[in-house]
Amino acid sequence: MAALVNAVQTNCDIADARHARNVSLCTYLLGMREFYRWEHELPYGVSPPRDEVGRWIAEREARWEQIIDEDFVAVPVAGLAFDPFAAEQVNAALAGSGLVYGAGVGRFHKPHFFLGRLDRDDQRGEARLLVCGCEYARDVSAIPAASQGATVIVRREALRQWLWEKAEGWNVKQQDGALKAALLAYGFDVDPQAAIERMTDGEIETLVLHEEGEIAAGRLLGSGWSEKVAGFSGKRAELLARAVRDNLADCLVTLPGLLARGANDSLHFWFSTFDGMRRELFPRLVEDYASTGVGAGGTATLRLTAEAGRHHFTALGRRLLNMDETAIAALSHQPATIAL
Repeated sequence: MAALVNAVQTNCDIADARHARNVSLCTYLLGMREFYRWEHELPYGVSPPRDEVGRWIAEREARWEQIIDEDFVAVPVAGLAFDPFAAEQVNAALAGSGLVYGAGVGRFHKPHFFLGRLDRDDQRGEARLLVCGCEYARDVSAIPAASQGATVIVRREALRQWLWEKAEGWNVKQQDGALKAALLAYGFDVDPQAAIERMTDGEIETLVLHEEGEIAAGRLLGSGWSEKVAGFSGKRAELLARAVRDNLADCLVTLPGLLARGANDSLHFWFSTFDGMRRELFPRLVEDYASTGVGAGGTATLRLTAEAGRHHFTALGRRLLNMDETAIAALSHQPATIAL
């Protein structure tokens, strides 16, 4: 197993060397602090020592400079060597080992890799659900969930880190809003760490619903969508395209699923993550949540708005397919002109 872990971590390090610093300084330092926490197995609630983190970042950046131009290495499993992006084949070879592997290309062409303990392997309709527990290799920006083909992978450890970061940020000013409602529903004001554990378990389903929505959106938009986004050379067009597809996915599956279950705590959580371009493209949903809330009369209103969003973002996605990158990027600067 050591060779497998080393190979995956090497690929994570090469990806980080090329992409980890392509964010704001604040985002980078926060990500590195949490990466230090993961690597040194520090519990949440314990602040990593600032001086030590600073030295560790300098050492990590020095290593990145040494490997930035290296090729990704093959992933060794059962005497075979796999292409590092062949996640489906790697997981087939890992069957019965209790491990799960993830690989793909995320936002702005950043490769992501991870290896962890397989906690769940379920079938959800046409989708296979893999839930990863303890992680043995990962990159700086751990993505809590992703879908590849008909497989949905949720990383529990990455989700818990993400939730802790959001809760820690909220705790500074404790502003009213969706995040406060979600955190208090899980008892964050009584026992923060226990609340984050409960929230992690509870919100896995929200992430799964979104990824099922991504699969459904992919079927609606066709294979040309992924090819188009992969071909973008700049960030603005990709930012808009991903927001459109995210909104479509949530209108197709996430919101209808949460509303049908009466999962009000999860709805508050979902709205706490509804930001950036996604929010700018769907102000009607923001207004409905603010005016009606969730539960009681709010459920019917949000259901109707999600249905309207399904039609709107399906049409908008198909429109983007027929536009070039320059035109899409221009639209990203005027989202109100295409918003619902």
